[in-house]
Amino acid sequence: MLIESSAYASRWRDVAPSAKALFALAGIIASWIAQGPAALAALTAILMLTAFLAARVPLHAYIAAALPPLGFLLLSYLTMLVGPDHNGHWHITTAMLPTIEHTALRSTAMLAALLGLVLTTPMPDLLALLRKLRTPELLLDLMVLCYRMLFVMRQAWDESITAQTARLGYRNWRQAWRSTGLLAGQMAVQVWQRAAALQTAADARVYQGTLRFLPTAYPQAKRQITAAAVAGAVMLAIALGDRL
Repeated sequence: MLIESSAYASRWRDVAPSAKALFALAGIIASWIAQGPAALAALTAILMLTAFLAARVPLHAYIAAALPPLGFLLLSYLTMLVGPDHNGHWHITTAMLPTIEHTALRSTAMLAALLGLVLTTPMPDLLALLRKLRTPELLLDLMVLCYRMLFVMRQAWDESITAQTARLGYRNWRQAWRSTGLLAGQMAVQVWQRAAALQTAADARVYQGTLRFLPTAYPQAKRQITAAAVAGAVMLAIALGDRL
């Protein structure tokens, strides 16, 4: 929900999705090519500053979206610090520190590239771009349904929380635990019922297996794609220069 809200409020909302995807793809490729920590740090800075200064992505939204993948990466790095010795005993080792440093910088740069795309491009625009790229329709329909179900679950959650709060369901810790358990049980039922209603509505509109959206026109798409290509070339030049 936060990602989608940020995408609709972004300054780059009217920028062609193909231009943003090209810029993000160039950032990912450059991050994969670069080897030195200075080049990877420079790429990360370019991608993040572009999101903050050019696209005007709010800092709190960026941090909130980045925390889950960063937490997963941190857990992976911590496991890399533990390994067996020649006797088979497990202990903390520093032998993997150079690898961890390189992996962390590369992962952060790639994450910055992806966040710059998803925090500035609403889901319908991404789906339209994927359809132009000949993505299988079945995969696109699954994405649309999952996207819709997120809003269905959020609405059911908010309504249930409001109803329980109005009935003093969270007045103390004991009552809060009881209300939380009831909420977890009711969420499954409500989401199932609303999903069935969504299917009924689709059947009533003669759903034939393909979900279509009205395409958005981007009059300045060529100029935006050119600008994205130039910016991507700069990042690739940084990465290639680092390998020479």
